[in-house]
Amino acid sequence: MNFLIGDRTTESGRVMIETVVSRLAEGKPLFTSDELACYKTLLFERFHDEVEHPPTGKRGRPRNPEQVVHEDLDYATVHKTREAGQVVKVERKVVFGDAERIQARFDDSPSQTINTSFVERLNATLRQMDAHLRRKSMTFAKALIWLKAKFALIAAWYNLVRPHTTLSRNADRTTTKRTPAMAAGLATAPWTVQDLISRCWVV
Repeated sequence: MNFLIGDRTTESGRVMIETVVSRLAEGKPLFTSDELACYKTLLFERFHDEVEHPPTGKRGRPRNPEQVVHEDLDYATVHKTREAGQVVKVERKVVFGDAERIQARFDDSPSQTINTSFVERLNATLRQMDAHLRRKSMTFAKALIWLKAKFALIAAWYNLVRPHTTLSRNADRTTTKRTPAMAAGLATAPWTVQDLISRCWVV
């Protein structure tokens, strides 16, 4: 699980994107987000080429290279309109990429359309696990280093120790305890808390 604790700034967004890219085996994932402006800027910054213009043979300074976004970059945003605290309208916009190609990427996905539901659901789950992440709470973290260390343990427990109900269902309606790490092929069995503590170093 990639996670970044901090404010939603241009610099933190750049760190997040570089972290994601560093872990990709090949190709680019489908990026989706809300409409925070810096995401479009940072994705363009990371995935573009400088295209030189051919010489015209005319006098004068040559044109500057044109910045062209990668053709295989797919990025879409979700805009939610709320009234009285309730979502009444959801609008989806393709920022980079091809709408048909983006829709085709959902063929092998639990989703059927552009959304931010998974990250929002994960954020809600993590807030339940860690009071320091909850909104409108009197609980607050006094030191960033310990908040990061604690969150790393929570993320490891969530992925390695805790079996997930949906992942544990078999096609024949039986169940086999599975963690996200097992589903991703990174583990063959759920870890125990003792396994986690003995294998993790917190700095």
